[in-house]
Amino acid sequence: MPRKRKLLAQLSALQSNSSFPQINALENLNNTPGGDSPKSSKYFVTEKKTSSRLEADFFQQPCVSLAKSFLGQILVRKLPDGRELWGRIVETEAYLGGEDEASHSKGGKQTQRNAAMFMKPGTLYVYQIYGIYFCINVSSQGEGAAVLLRSLEPLQGLDAMRELRSTSRKAPTKLLKDWQLCNGPSRLCQAFGIDKAFDQRDLTEDIDIWMVPGQDLPGEQDVVATTRIGIGNRGEWAQKPLRFYLRGNKFVSVVDKKMEREMAARGHLPCS
Repeated sequence: MPRKRKLLAQLSALQSNSSFPQINALENLNNTPGGDSPKSSKYFVTEKKTSSRLEADFFQQPCVSLAKSFLGQILVRKLPDGRELWGRIVETEAYLGGEDEASHSKGGKQTQRNAAMFMKPGTLYVYQIYGIYFCINVSSQGEGAAVLLRSLEPLQGLDAMRELRSTSRKAPTKLLKDWQLCNGPSRLCQAFGIDKAFDQRDLTEDIDIWMVPGQDLPGEQDVVATTRIGIGNRGEWAQKPLRFYLRGNKFVSVVDKKMEREMAARGHLPCS
């Protein structure tokens, strides 16, 4: 009996000992502050810890509302080699469907090309322009309505974005600055490796591309509403304020200084 009590005492001491090196090492790794956060943006540290994707109810909004709600949210793209690219949405355009003369679905016409615009909110609509470049849109509420993603603020995977942009560009290769990586719809698609293969994918379910909630989402005073770009002669629709961007953000593709001055005159000052 004394020997049994001795063995039990040794076992109890071992169980109460806190110096299990493997467990402690794992705890230290998990608790390392900022251990996996890049230096490229202040927004990423929190995003990495709250990476739940945006669900279907987020996309169930009218087109204009969704275009504004996208600002500040995070687009995530997982490459085939496992690397993840993260970018904060800073510029969008709303295309309202049948009544919108600048929309691919104007008149309610549904084709093989624009079928994604008529699918459930959160469906990707990717189309090609000039036979070379791609643009990415997300369907919203409303028959044939969708939001164009125009520009991102790169947060993670900037080196991979540069590689992808370099592969896609025909001009002599120059090292692109951060603000040049995703400041425009075709540049965004190049940097994130998005092509026609992403058309009709569901952002709420896809394993290669999704969105996660952003932090420090903008208020009304931070959002500029102005005219869309490159839609040609579409009458009154060319003048409607259906492009939205984060005021003062250097990653926006085209800044409307006149509209910003008007906002300032009305007392709509951006948050500092």
